[in-house]
Amino acid sequence: MTNETKKTLASYAAKIRMGIIEGTHSAKAGHPGGSLSSADLFAYLYFNEMRIDPKNPKDENRDRFVLSKGHCAPGLYSALALRGYFPFEDMKTLRKIDSYLQGHPNMNTVPGIDMSTGSLGQGISAAVGMAKGAKYLNKDINVYTLLGDGEIEEGQVWEAMMFASQYKLDNLCVFIDSNGLQIDGACEDVMNAEPIDEKLKAFGFEVIVIDGNDFDELEKAFTAFHNTSGKPFGCIMKTVKGKGVSYMENAVDWHGKAPNDEEYEIAMAELNAKLAEIEEA
Repeated sequence: MTNETKKTLASYAAKIRMGIIEGTHSAKAGHPGGSLSSADLFAYLYFNEMRIDPKNPKDENRDRFVLSKGHCAPGLYSALALRGYFPFEDMKTLRKIDSYLQGHPNMNTVPGIDMSTGSLGQGISAAVGMAKGAKYLNKDINVYTLLGDGEIEEGQVWEAMMFASQYKLDNLCVFIDSNGLQIDGACEDVMNAEPIDEKLKAFGFEVIVIDGNDFDELEKAFTAFHNTSGKPFGCIMKTVKGKGVSYMENAVDWHGKAPNDEEYEIAMAELNAKLAEIEEA
């Protein structure tokens, strides 16, 4: 990856994080922690990887993305807005009663959303179905999905993994945001799913473990995905929950609450400083 590409992606990631803070602060609700940890992936997917067209969001030959951990909609909405699917200013309407940007993605109201999600564990099953459908129709379509490490405690997730392996869905790329925290505390204390990589391998996946907040590492994962044949691909992203906002990092309290006015100002000041640093580099 060139330094210029990395700089561009870092800039988008910072802006995605700003949208997350903007939206959750305005809504006085939402899930900033896991949205922030996934922001670098969103930037890479929507600005360097997926074959999509904001002017034709229903193009039948487009790549698909399913946010299985649907509560992290603020991060996905920010990426979609920056990519041109709808005005970035609309992030301020997040979760408002008359807004199309609700707390979980709705494919019927939000341009660029490929599947309505929210009930944890179900999104990957939809993604697997999309991948199987593309194979059946002989379409060159890749399907990407993002799960949380708390989400994979759901049994349906592993049924979907088994299906993906059975039908050799090498057009399926599964990301697991392994930030170590879920709503009730540390994942290892609530329901320890480790070793996640060995589980995925046992379910027939090609697997890579990366730093999910590093663009060179993300590039390595996508390259490995495109070089994998005959089996689904799984990427375990080691990330920092709340990444980019100092007081939210690795703090379980920020799984599902919004910053107040003072906290908003601190977060935006930090993210603006980060953006300025990136653009001056």
